Amino acid sequence: MALSEIDHLSDEQRNCIDNCFEAAQACEWCADECAGEGEGMARCIRLCRDVADLTTQHARFMARNSNYSEQLAEACAGACEECAEECSQHDHDHCQVCADVLEECAESCRAMMA
Repeated sequence: MALSEIDHLSDEQRNCIDNCFEAAQACEWCADECAGEGEGMARCIRLCRDVADLTTQHARFMARNSNYSEQLAEACAGACEECAEECSQHDHDHCQVCADVLEECAESCRAMMA
């Protein structure tokens, strides 16, 4: 079933789900690339992994209309913002792409909560 077929989702939730899955993909890619960059990337890797898990869980909670979705949206937005800040400090292309994707994800999580 396409995401548009899930009738309990608002447009904000659909957008947030899309952004959460994109963030998870960007974070998994970034963490994997950072693992090969050498020293000083441990925090970036940990944050990316946390965000990948949180965004995936949040998308799943929204899809099933969980009562905990709003609390998870807040945690997800905060984690995305922290990780984006970390990624933006690194010159690697994968970190810069990840930071951009995470900023958009954080915005959509906050919009979904409003």
